[in-house]
Amino acid sequence: MKIIKTSIIACMLLVFVLIDSRLSFAENTTDLSNIETFMDEFLLKKVEDEYIPNMVVTIVADGEVVFEKGYGLANIEGQVKVNPETTMFRIGSVSKLFTWTAIMQLAEQGKLDLHTDINQYLDFEIPARLAVGPNKEQPKPITLFDLMTHTPGFEDYSSDIFRLTAEEMPPLGQYVREYRPERVFPAGEVLAYSNYGTALAGYIVEQVSGIPYSEYVEENIFRPLDMNHSTFQQPLPTEFSTNLAQAYRYIDGEFKEGSFEFVPGAAGGMSSTAKDMAKFMQAYLQGGIFNGERILEEDTVQHMFQQQFTHHDQLDGMALGFIEKTMNGIRILNHGGNTALFDTGLYLLPQENIGLFISYSGNNYRTHTELFEAFMDHYFPSDNSVTITSRGEESSRKYVGEYHQNRKSFTNEDKISSLIMGMIHVQLNDTGDLVVTHNGETNRFVETEPGVYKNTREGSSIDAYGEFRTIVFQTDPHGKIMLTTDGPMSYSKAPWYASRGFTFLSLILVILLFVGSLFYWGIKALVRRKRKTSQPKLVVLGKRFAIAAGLLLLFLVASIAISGGVDPIYQLPKEALGIVPAWSPLLNVIPFLLTILGIAMLIFTVLLWRRRYWRKLSLVHYSLLSLMMMHLVWIFWYWNLY
Repeated sequence: MKIIKTSIIACMLLVFVLIDSRLSFAENTTDLSNIETFMDEFLLKKVEDEYIPNMVVTIVADGEVVFEKGYGLANIEGQVKVNPETTMFRIGSVSKLFTWTAIMQLAEQGKLDLHTDINQYLDFEIPARLAVGPNKEQPKPITLFDLMTHTPGFEDYSSDIFRLTAEEMPPLGQYVREYRPERVFPAGEVLAYSNYGTALAGYIVEQVSGIPYSEYVEENIFRPLDMNHSTFQQPLPTEFSTNLAQAYRYIDGEFKEGSFEFVPGAAGGMSSTAKDMAKFMQAYLQGGIFNGERILEEDTVQHMFQQQFTHHDQLDGMALGFIEKTMNGIRILNHGGNTALFDTGLYLLPQENIGLFISYSGNNYRTHTELFEAFMDHYFPSDNSVTITSRGEESSRKYVGEYHQNRKSFTNEDKISSLIMGMIHVQLNDTGDLVVTHNGETNRFVETEPGVYKNTREGSSIDAYGEFRTIVFQTDPHGKIMLTTDGPMSYSKAPWYASRGFTFLSLILVILLFVGSLFYWGIKALVRRKRKTSQPKLVVLGKRFAIAAGLLLLFLVASIAISGGVDPIYQLPKEALGIVPAWSPLLNVIPFLLTILGIAMLIFTVLLWRRRYWRKLSLVHYSLLSLMMMHLVWIFWYWNLY
């Protein structure tokens, strides 16, 4: 009897385990029989209206490819159509998922520990010190877990990602040494998307496995999954050279061709096809296995799918490597990828056993997010209308201001780019609600509990990582108010003197004052020459210093206007592509020269007031010039432009 009872219990446990396992990777019950009609109706119009030269899409469900199609031409000149099986696209940061897969493989083998100081796996040192903030000494060590959740605390250099020649993009080991950013937040505390962090993880794969990163992925991921048209090599090897889709941008009525982009490999250098990416998605949706080949254990995949970090329980955050997203009440794991020319999106619905991959050139990230939104609304419709009751608290006033993303430079000249991109403006309306402007779109947010605000807009908002439906105000490790939202990004409130309005207004005033002074003194000089009058030598010398400063300032502005323009094809500042003018070394010297001239002008201001060589109005004018020049020097110092 005892044996029979034990057997019955064992059988019941076995059935429970099997059911639980089956539920983990459940079958999809959604009818996708009309998927081609739906996709064609949406994408053909999108391709035509937005001049997308080439695109590829694949959808998997229940272990099968239910849709796979190419749109447009892989090569316009040769009239080569996109083939979803063989046409390769640059997938940008979706490449990171392969780096995290490699990390988890090595962790399964006991060669890596996700919670150990990464310095144990490196042949150089990541300093145990923060570069900014009041508490710089001995923050907790950075771990692989921090890298996978984008919380290592590194600053970000936007000008060190893309290059147009192989010579300008160093090998991975050299890159992680020479382009190492400073630590600016304690590890594990602030979400700030980090390309460098993933490149560092790729180098750790090299160090621990003993083979180059691209070879490791080839042997341990591509080959088992039969991904025969995928590579991390840059440029593509000979056998793939004719497979890559040519990237174009529609400009002035015609498609302009772009060059091959070189990016830090492990963070964004992969090229692949829709067919290959379908296999990768199927492997994850089936618990780490595809066609009998296992790349990860099922428990590992389940662990990777779980939320690992968020700033608040009402926000989507980070799984291990995957970005969380909630849409129409369904939890999604996704990752976007952008080069200067290509845009890619990968979306997994684990509970529905569905995956969607899209890649294209010549447009922007909104296309893949719009496609996925349309897909969700069509196949998983939901009533998003929620009644939100505003608390209308006056305490919201403290959140008013300008917020800069924490994915930025803190210590070099890239810092000033935070005034151009990734900014959120928060204002207060008459009812005590917040009016939030983000990516050129303004939404009203109402407070539902202290520090938590909900978007009153129906439908999605423009955001690269999440739905931007909830924002939560907290305090960052440096004591600033921090705005957090869905995905791997956070924003800290800028002080008034670091705001875009104050900084740009200051620069405009300085430039106008000096330009006006140069014209005024030039006219006065002509009048004096005609009348044959002269001025004291001290006045002449003081003016010459001011004139030299003004001319240098004009040269600096003109040079930035010429060299700092946005490239129409790549839609990035030319400097970010490594394209700099021959005179660029001189531009680095100008701030120092202006500082010397500013100090000299201050000295002359004191001397001229003592000697009273000028009329009072002229002295006030010169004093104002001197003060504005020193204010400019302060701007150079604050934004690390020396």
